[in-house]
Amino acid sequence: MFGWGSSGRTEVPAAPRGPLGVAIGGGIEIDTLSVQASLAGAATAIPVPSGGMMIVAAYGEARLDANTVLSRYYDADDTILQILSPGAAPGDPLLDVSLYRPWDSVIPANAAAWARWRGPAGLIGQPRYDADGLLFHRYWGEGEGRADLVEFVEDIDDGESRRAIHQSCMLYARPLGQAQEMLLINIERDLAAGAAQQGASVEFIIGYGLMAADVRRL
Repeated sequence: MFGWGSSGRTEVPAAPRGPLGVAIGGGIEIDTLSVQASLAGAATAIPVPSGGMMIVAAYGEARLDANTVLSRYYDADDTILQILSPGAAPGDPLLDVSLYRPWDSVIPANAAAWARWRGPAGLIGQPRYDADGLLFHRYWGEGEGRADLVEFVEDIDDGESRRAIHQSCMLYARPLGQAQEMLLINIERDLAAGAAQQGASVEFIIGYGLMAADVRRL
């Protein structure tokens, strides 16, 4: 999704990042046994992540409101460990933890194609989203009308360069087994001067909720 892990990095900065206090190049142990148990026998959109050690290739951060910061740890395959915390400082309490994997991506070709996704009657923000027969219900927003997308800028650092990615997104979910499978539909645009003229993409990302005890710094 973001293309981390291809720069041939030779030096690893030691600065701790986010509420887990993990440096780029550092490791995170992720336990997905509880997720696998809650989804046992269910037909998931993607294979349930196996967990284990995640090597952090990049770190992203965005303030959502006065009391909540979104932190994302990325590995070289674009697996995303997403954590909400009060301030993203090492040791902050983990308010919400989830694990995401890329599922699909669309680059609309023109204004009409973009309107189909995010126009006044666009697909993103509707109460339901049918992903090739998998029906997800909107997780954010109430009512039967189309909801406004959630927008923020995520600052992402891979240890060698920084990028600011504007994101307009909507979260959907569907009950599955004893848990939920989440679908984050995300419109991304790199705010760099050159990239901003190239338009954006629509990313489809599947995720599962974890408990705070399921993740720890190595």
